[in-house]
Amino acid sequence: MFLHTSFLLLTAITCPLPHTSASPISTTTSDLTVPLDYITLGGAYSSTYNLTYYRRIPFGASTAGPNRFRAPQPPVPILDGTYDTDRPFDMCVQRTVNGSEDCLYLGVYSRPWSSSKPLRPVLLTFYGGGFIQGSATFTIPPSGFPVLNVSETNDYVVVYSNYRTNLFGFLSGAKIEAGKDVDLNTGLLDQQAALEWIQKYIHKFGGDSKNVTIWGQSAGGGSVVAQTIATGNAGKKLFKKAMASSPYWPKTYRYNAPENEDLYAQVVNATGCANASAKDEIACLKTADVQVLRDINLKLAASHTYTTSSYTWGPVIDTSFLSVPLSTAIRKNNLNAEFVMASYNLHEGETFVQSSVNFDTWLPAFLPNLTSKDIDKVKTLYPQNGTAEEVTWTTASVRAGMVYRDLILACPAYWLSDTAKRGSLIEYTISPAKHASDTIYWNQLNAVQQSDPLTYNAYAGAMASFFQTGDPNAHKVTNASVPGVPAVGKDEQFVIRAGGPAQGKIDMLQDRCEFWLKIAERVPI
Repeated sequence: MFLHTSFLLLTAITCPLPHTSASPISTTTSDLTVPLDYITLGGAYSSTYNLTYYRRIPFGASTAGPNRFRAPQPPVPILDGTYDTDRPFDMCVQRTVNGSEDCLYLGVYSRPWSSSKPLRPVLLTFYGGGFIQGSATFTIPPSGFPVLNVSETNDYVVVYSNYRTNLFGFLSGAKIEAGKDVDLNTGLLDQQAALEWIQKYIHKFGGDSKNVTIWGQSAGGGSVVAQTIATGNAGKKLFKKAMASSPYWPKTYRYNAPENEDLYAQVVNATGCANASAKDEIACLKTADVQVLRDINLKLAASHTYTTSSYTWGPVIDTSFLSVPLSTAIRKNNLNAEFVMASYNLHEGETFVQSSVNFDTWLPAFLPNLTSKDIDKVKTLYPQNGTAEEVTWTTASVRAGMVYRDLILACPAYWLSDTAKRGSLIEYTISPAKHASDTIYWNQLNAVQQSDPLTYNAYAGAMASFFQTGDPNAHKVTNASVPGVPAVGKDEQFVIRAGGPAQGKIDMLQDRCEFWLKIAERVPI
C-alpha cells in the first residue's frame, strides 16, 4: 500500500502490558457523556487499558465541494441526542481509492477523570506519511500508548487529529493565493484548527488548555516544525511544548516558486481545468471528480523521489500562516514553544537514498542550487570515507544518506531544540537505526518493551516526563546509575544505544548544521 515504511509510524506486534488502577473505575453512561455547545458526545471505556476514549469527534465541516482547498470551516452542529463516538472515522483523501473529504475528525483518550480532579496536560499528535498520505487511525490501545503506560506518575490527555495531505492539503501557486475561498497550506490549517478545538473544549475531558504539547514522527514531526515556527500561531499560546521525532522537513519553496507553479499546472491540466478561464480554474478544481484527483496524487506523489525533493507535496512558504522559512525563524529566535525535545536516527537518511548511488551526480540533483564552493564544502564535511557521531562510512549511499539525514531530519531536530528556552536532543542508534526504527519502543505495545526494559524505560520515560512537565528528567523512570537527558545547551545529546543509554557530544553535528543554515537560501530550508 505504501511506497516506503517511513511514510507512517510502524505498527508493532501488540503485547498488552498495561498499568492498571488499584481502585474500581466508574464507567456509567453519564460519566462518558460530554456536552459541548455544538454536539453531545458519548464515549467508551476500556477496562483492559483503563482508558476512556472518544474516537470520532468532528472538529471541522466536510472539505468537499466549496470547502475543497479551503481552510477548515466550523463543524455542522449535531443537536439531536448523544453522538456515538465509538466508531472509526475515514482518512482524508489518499492516492488510490481510499479516503473521504469528510475527514476532519479527532479522537481523545485518557485515564478516567472526574471534575473534582485537577486538569491534566494535553498531548496533540500528528501522523506521518511524507505529507502525501496518512491518517489518525484510532485503535485501542492507540499509537503512543506505551509512553503513557511507562509510569502512572504521568497522566495526560491525548488527542489525535486528521489533517489533509497531498494536493488536498498542499496545492499551491499564485492563483491559489489570489483565489476566493481557497487557502494555502490547508493541511497545516487543519492542524491549527485541532489546536483551537483543544483550547475551547479540552477542559471537558479533564485537559488543561494552558499545558499543551504537540508531537509527531516523520511528516508528523515536520508538522510540529511547521506549527512551532508558524507566524500564524504567534502569540496565540496554542501549545507550550513541542516534541519532534525524526522531523521530516523537506525543502520549502515559496508558494509561487517555479516548482510549485509547475505542480499547479500539472494538476490543472490533468483535470481538464486548464480549458477554463483563469477566473474559473479554481471553481473547476473544486468540482473535479475526487477519483480524478486521487489518480493525479498517485502519479505525482513520488515523482520527485531521489531528485530535487523526496516527495511531491508539503508545506510551502505563504503570506499569512507559514510566512517565514525554518532558517529565518531559527536565526530570529522565533518559536511558538518554550520547551522542545527532538530526536533523529543514526541511519535514517539512507531510507530516502537509492542503495546504488553516485555521490557526485546525486548531490547536484538533490540540491541543484548549490555553488561549486558549496559543493566543495559539502564534500569536506561529508568526505568519501568519513565519520560522524556514532557512524563511519565508506560507501556513497551512506555518505549521501548522511547529507540527507542532516539536512532534512537531524538538523531541523537540532535547530528546534537549540533555539527553545529549554531543549533536548535524542539520537537513536540501535541497529538498524533507519527511519521509524525507534517506534518499536513507543508506538504500540510490543515485546521489546519487556525484553529491553532499560531502553524502554529510559526512552519512553523521558518522553512521558517531557509531555507531563516539559523536563525529560523530572519523572525519570530509570535509576540514578542511568544517565538522564542533557540539555542541548551543554552541547550534548541523549544517545539511545544497544546496552543502555548514554550522553554524547554534538560538536560535529553542530558544525554541519551551521553550514546548512548558512546556505539555507540555496537549499532552501
